[in-house]
Amino acid sequence: MKQRRLTRNRGRSRTATRHQCPSAIRPRLRDCSRVGLSAFGVQDDHRRQGYSVSVTRTVLVIPCFNEAQRLQPEPMLEFLDARADVHFVLVDDGSADATLSALRELAALRPTQCHVLANPHNVGKAESVRRGMLVARQSAPRYVGYWDCDLATPLAELRRFEQLLDEQPKLLVVTGARVKLLGRAIRRNELRHYLGRVFATLASMTLGLAVYDTQCGAKLFRAGPVVDTLFDRPFLSDWIFDVEILARLVAHHRQHGDADPRDVVRELPLQRWEDVPGSKVRLSSALRSALDLVRIYRRYLR
Repeated sequence: MKQRRLTRNRGRSRTATRHQCPSAIRPRLRDCSRVGLSAFGVQDDHRRQGYSVSVTRTVLVIPCFNEAQRLQPEPMLEFLDARADVHFVLVDDGSADATLSALRELAALRPTQCHVLANPHNVGKAESVRRGMLVARQSAPRYVGYWDCDLATPLAELRRFEQLLDEQPKLLVVTGARVKLLGRAIRRNELRHYLGRVFATLASMTLGLAVYDTQCGAKLFRAGPVVDTLFDRPFLSDWIFDVEILARLVAHHRQHGDADPRDVVRELPLQRWEDVPGSKVRLSSALRSALDLVRIYRRYLR
């Protein structure tokens, strides 16, 4: 008799488990614009929805500001269809055009892979990326990163970033490098290219690191405590926060002795990159970037 009762109880337990946890099988990503942005509020929403952590390999933050004309939903949708283990956090930074509507339409087509975050007013790319990264890590992915919404770096390149992190477990950061090499399709405005080389030299001198391209808009990080510290507080610079991320990593290494940037960061030469018309970067931003380098040095490196 005892054996029969045990068997019945086990059967009930299995049935209860199946009916209590359906949401753990299918992740639910919801439009979070009503939350404003409290990272903890977003986290609570995910918990209430039973947000799945087992199927999410990579989460990409895609910041957008007045990008309704440049947004390319078709390649994004095709990529998501091919990569069920990749999710997007689509951040609208208080756009004055139809960007937010376009992002919501895109998310409605792939609700299990797209999460829309709407800043109530413009806070800049750096803070939009930071807020998106705080949301992205709540789903406990293996990798988190950010990618420019104009897809100047094709999404197909993501696989190479992931492979490099897979092959070298000590790496924490892989950043794209727009290097013109034979056999690569790198198409940059010549003036911006040479100005970029001058800036990269100054950034390398400031950081004490031999960095070729700090400003490429494609970066991927291994999720974990060290990377969390890189995004746990607002950036000084909205223009060159990519440099500030590396400066924070240098400061972390000096303080704790681990995560030497020379060992944990790799630049990956891109196969394809193309200037997309409509960029908001102007020559006037060069002076601001130089001033921000000084501020970054004083805060983290001296």
